[in-house]
Amino acid sequence: MATYVRAIVLAGNGINCEMETAHACRLAGADQVDIVYLWDLASGKANLDQCDLLCMPGGFLDGDDLGSALASAIRIRHTEVGGERLFDKLVGFVNRGGLVLGMCNGFQLLVKLGLLPGVDSQMGKQQATLAWNDSGRFEDRWVSLAADPESPCVFTKDIEHMSLPVRHGEGKLVPRDDAVREALLANRQVPLFYIDPESGRATTRYPLNPNGSADGIASLTDPTGRVFGLMPHPEAFLHRTNHPKWTRQRLSEAGDGLAIFVNAVDGVRKGV
Repeated sequence: MATYVRAIVLAGNGINCEMETAHACRLAGADQVDIVYLWDLASGKANLDQCDLLCMPGGFLDGDDLGSALASAIRIRHTEVGGERLFDKLVGFVNRGGLVLGMCNGFQLLVKLGLLPGVDSQMGKQQATLAWNDSGRFEDRWVSLAADPESPCVFTKDIEHMSLPVRHGEGKLVPRDDAVREALLANRQVPLFYIDPESGRATTRYPLNPNGSADGIASLTDPTGRVFGLMPHPEAFLHRTNHPKWTRQRLSEAGDGLAIFVNAVDGVRKGV
């Protein structure tokens, strides 16, 4: 069990939610939170041996050239640090038991790198993508989510429902083929779904599902539950005053998104 929790929050190259993400880690109880630029990892100035939780925040990596986060995924795959690919260092971090959280653009990066979903232990092979929203435009709205209680995901433990904002243009989760789609659902690798708040069921109906993701998929986890990515922004709802209806609804002091970070820090302490 870890008594000292260290988190690294990535920044640079178009990432723009690093401050909120670092704040979330501190609120959740992380003992050390460092904002680290991608190029510091690439140069070896910073390394993943110094952390337990790696956060990939939202933004517009490389201006989303070539598609959401694709340029950065290519760079990470081919950049070498001390004779070892940065991608291999990421894989090693996961295999050692590190936790990885990717939000919005960070989720897109994990998918393009093949770190998610990792069906059949195929880590590093891209099995899905995030395509343009069915609406054909950037979506900035709040959505209702439900968690799968049977998912192995560390980050969604004991969460039932959440309200979180989305702000993305490419958030439609498209599995590579039907076999991957079926495996994701059968293996409970979808921790959070977009739902109709009235029925409580997963939905593909716009705008409840803001992008048209198949089966209402809003997130993915790898088979271990230690790598988690989602399109909504948990770091944007850490306190009730972050919610647009906080003066009209009786909301808990802590925003819904904070629970994800608390679960991550608690997971590190328990050695999940």
